[in-house]
Amino acid sequence: MHWSFSIGTIRGTQIRIHATFFLLLAWVLVAAWMAEGPAAAMENVAFILVLFACVVLHEFGHITMARRFGVKTPDITLLPIGGMARLERIPEDPRQEILVALAGPAVNVAIWLVLTLVLGASVQMNVLQSLEDPTQGFLQRLAAVNLMLVLFNMIPSFPMDGGRVFRAVLALFMDRVRATQIAAQVGQIMAFLFGFLGLTGGSPLLVLIAVFIFFAAGAESSDAALRDRAHDARARDAMITQFEALSPDDTLDTAATAVLRTTQAEFPVTGTDGQLHGILTRDAIIAAIRDDRRTDRVSSAMTQDIPRLLLNAPMESVLDAMQANVPGVAVTDAKGAFLGYITRENVGEWFILSRR
Repeated sequence: MHWSFSIGTIRGTQIRIHATFFLLLAWVLVAAWMAEGPAAAMENVAFILVLFACVVLHEFGHITMARRFGVKTPDITLLPIGGMARLERIPEDPRQEILVALAGPAVNVAIWLVLTLVLGASVQMNVLQSLEDPTQGFLQRLAAVNLMLVLFNMIPSFPMDGGRVFRAVLALFMDRVRATQIAAQVGQIMAFLFGFLGLTGGSPLLVLIAVFIFFAAGAESSDAALRDRAHDARARDAMITQFEALSPDDTLDTAATAVLRTTQAEFPVTGTDGQLHGILTRDAIIAAIRDDRRTDRVSSAMTQDIPRLLLNAPMESVLDAMQANVPGVAVTDAKGAFLGYITRENVGEWFILSRR
């Protein structure tokens, strides 16, 4: 995700923070400082940080369950509206998807039980009306928010946890694509409701959540349709075979000339033996030219870790490989010789042109 950076890795999953998260911290700090003074401001910032630690644990609930079913989890991104774990794929077995979706809220239930039964935090949901008030008690506020996270996440608004459970239950009785479409439509209706409540109640955060749900639901519906079409397709069906390649020793000025001469947005970088060394994107070329790096080598700006798949690899494997932040996927023959590549753009073109 753009505008996010890594703060570390836990059990193979990278923890990333979006830049807008710091806007939330700044807003909490300034608002509390002006209302209650520096002590209250520091306590409220600490509360937000501990709360988001609970959010990370929530996401690791999803991750731990997903790994039981062989699903890899590259990263978690923290946003002002919560956390988002990126799974390599969603389990196709609806029962497995239900377990993955429920694992996150189950962690918040466990945290709530520890705070209330072990640490003695009182259970008063009216605390949610004045979370910024430090006199309410740190643990009491934290317990209330964790319980609220469970209730809110279980609203059947796809792609939230409750919406994923709803989609999985539908998928037990109908085609997965149709189940996703229905769940996405319900999610978008809920998004309109959230947006209305946010606008009439003066809650910008609720409006932001509504916008996120609306577009995320649409994106998930499109992805499900794409993966359904990919069942019977192979990498060769969407492969680009006619392209201009660059050499690792070419200058970025030479690459800039290639941008003007062609319509390519990505340039395979191959050696004299025809083997792929990486892919150089048009954006990387433009950025290098702006930084006055015309004489630098192409190898200094290219993306090197390009996934490689065989010509007859399932299209679903191509989609899985593209979950990583890479400009394309290389296609090779059985001996590893580079034959062509696939980008997100031409996968979209393949999807449109192959519709029956």
